[in-house]
Order: sequence, then C-alpha cells, then structure tokens
Amino acid sequence: MTTKKKERRRRSPGEGSVFTYKTKAGERYGIKFQRPLEDGTTKTVFRRRGPNGEKWTTYTDASKALRDALGKVDRDEWVDPSKQPVGEYLDTWAAGLRLGDSTVASYKKNIRLHLKPYLGAVPLASLTTAKIDALYRTLETTGRRNGKGETTGTGLSARTVRYIHTILRSALQDAVDAEPALLVKNPADKATPPTAKEAKPPEMHPWTAVRLRAFLDWSASHSHLHTAWWVLAMTGMRRGELLALRWRDVDLDAGTLRIRRSVGVIKVKGQKNRIQEGDTKTSKPRTVDIDETTVALLRAHKRERGGLALKFARDDALVLGTPRARTGTRRRSPRRLSSTSPAARSTSPRPARRRPRRSGCTTFGTPTRPCY
Repeated sequence: MTTKKKERRRRSPGEGSVFTYKTKAGERYGIKFQRPLEDGTTKTVFRRRGPNGEKWTTYTDASKALRDALGKVDRDEWVDPSKQPVGEYLDTWAAGLRLGDSTVASYKKNIRLHLKPYLGAVPLASLTTAKIDALYRTLETTGRRNGKGETTGTGLSARTVRYIHTILRSALQDAVDAEPALLVKNPADKATPPTAKEAKPPEMHPWTAVRLRAFLDWSASHSHLHTAWWVLAMTGMRRGELLALRWRDVDLDAGTLRIRRSVGVIKVKGQKNRIQEGDTKTSKPRTVDIDETTVALLRAHKRERGGLALKFARDDALVLGTPRARTGTRRRSPRRLSSTSPAARSTSPRPARRRPRRSGCTTFGTPTRPCY
C-alpha cells in the first residue's frame, strides 16, 4: 500500500509564501510577503534570516516566521530592518541626549573608544545578542584603549564593561522606541555583561589619623594648597564642592560651610577642556560644621587674599580661586587637587576622600565628634 505524499496548501495572495534556496550547508528556507505603505502602495519583503540572524532550516520554522511577520504587519508593528551602521546611529543618539554635560561627554568617550571600533560598521538590524556578548568578553580581556584610541593589550574592569553595557542598552532601546522604529527588539536585553557583584567598586583604604596628620604637617610648610587639604580632611567635602565654594557660603562666626554647588572638568575629544559648575552629586545643599582651627585657617586665608585685592575677599569670590592681575580670579582645576607635589607623593600616599558620618570636629588630634 502506497501512501500519497501530502501536498502543501498553496497560499492565497496576501498570505505570503515560503521559498527554498541552496547554500553550501544545504537547503535553507526564506519568506516573502507584501506589506502596505503609507501612500497606499505595497512593498514586497524578502527575508532569509530571523530577527536574531538565524537561518531557517525547515519549512515549519520558515512558516512560523512568516505567520509572525504577517501578524506584525496586521498590527502595524512591522519594522523594516535598519541598514544604518551602529556607529553612525550611536553618534546621532549621543548628540540628542538631554543629560548633564559631563555624562554626555562620558557616553561619547566610551562610544568612541569601546563601541565603535568593534560594532561601528555593523548594520543596526544585524546587531545580535551574540555579537554584543563577544564584545563584552573582548573588552574584559584586551579591550582597553588609551585616549588616542590605541589598544593597550589589557582589559577593562568589570565595572567599566557594565557601564558600557548600560550605554549600549539605553541607545538600542531608544532605537526600538523610535518613531518609526529602527529595531524590533533590543538585542542587549539578553546580553550578559559582568554582574553587579563583579562590578562592585573596589574597597577604599583611607589613611589613618597618624598618616593624615603627617601629611597635613608637611603641607603646612611645603604646599600652597594647604588650606584646601586641611578643609577637605576636616569636612569630607568632595574636591569639586570645595572648588565651587564662595565666601558667601562660609560663615566664620557660626563656624559653618554651606555646600551648594560643585565643579567638574568636561573633556571632549578635539575640544579644549572646560570647567563647569553645577549642582552637587546629590543635588541637595548641606551645611557642614567646622572647628576653631579650620575657622582660624580660613580667616587667615581670606585676609591674605583680601590683601591682594578686595575683590578676592568679596562674598561672590571663590575661596580657592587663583588670583589674576587683570580678570580677577581663575578657578582651579579639580585635577590640581588630585595629587600633591613630588615631595608629598614620595612620603605619603594620595588622600582618599572620606565622607563624614557627622559634620565637624575640633582640632585634628582630639576630635569631640567623628570627622570621618
């Protein structure tokens, strides 16, 4: 008894079709269907791969993909794959961000150094989860580049790779949400960057009281930034907050500092670095108590600056601005507070910023309240 081979039903117009084609690996399947355009005409769509780049090896798989595609067409959810390169899209996306200047500069730097060299030429629609995971593994092992874009042969920290994942995932999600959409789904959603546990920030090892006292004793006679070092040590202020401090924020009679603003350096490739003032990291002003020794030091500092010119001691003057003969004061760069002189570096490690549990203390040796 012979069995008659079941014939496949011929699809009616509008239902699309499944076709076969030959490859070196054997027979593969593709799909073809019509989708309407806004002007009332139709466009024929051919596909040989799924949204993740997979090829259909059976008629059943291709038929299921065709049904899914036609369903998206009916629901007006079909997205034509974008041929725009990932690098070009990321540049356009970063240029339109409404974030802080320092955040945008950081995003652009990581796009330039760590995303475009590896994914820049890939068409947006061809970007897959597998390619993104391969990028992360490369970055972890040999992906570090210097400011010139040259590879160093070393890998990035798990924390940095996870940060890069945050940037890429956000950019691709905006491609999905765009109008018209550029992607059907976000391939970074299923990617595997370093875990939050692996990306945990390194443990800080602050100085002991003895080492800090030794450094402050040295800076009193060797560093013109002694006032800055002392105030940082006694208040736990961030260096950007200290550099934004103005005399109107200092109440020497009450022994308090009002921390309202912070400054940072904005670095963009091909542009001159610029210093920008903005809110504090938490965007919340706070008041810090200072001890009598710190009050006396700031009084002497203000008196010295006022002796140069009265404008250097006015309420709107910077506490730590560098005097200029013609234009008044110039704000110090935060980089100037990131290291000390060679003599200090040779005898003491770099100070680590420590946040106070409670603001204020008396003299360094005998605090009545915790300084750190």
